[in-house]
Amino acid sequence: MDNNLEQLIETEEVVDLEEYAKANRRPPRARRYRIRIDKQHFVVEVPCMTGRELLRLAGKNPPEQYRLYQKFSGGERKSIGLDDKADFTTPGVERFMTLPLDQTEG
Repeated sequence: MDNNLEQLIETEEVVDLEEYAKANRRPPRARRYRIRIDKQHFVVEVPCMTGRELLRLAGKNPPEQYRLYQKFSGGERKSIGLDDKADFTTPGVERFMTLPLDQTEG
């Protein structure tokens, strides 16, 4: 492993995705990430999670009844499927938003 990367991991106790996105900086790999789903903040110990895992973390059960979006700095939104992975080290990831699916659809 690159020595600089190891130093980043050691020095960055918790990486706040919103702060990095607003500063237009790529989040480093770290031990923990502070993410926001809707209005709640969570600290996770993995660099990526699936849409299903993020929805469950936010208490959106069953996750199949919700849609998850990843919001980037600049306003771009990307839909995250239940089995899609959201990588917290992707530049510009600001937060996540959920939307309940209409019960009459499908």
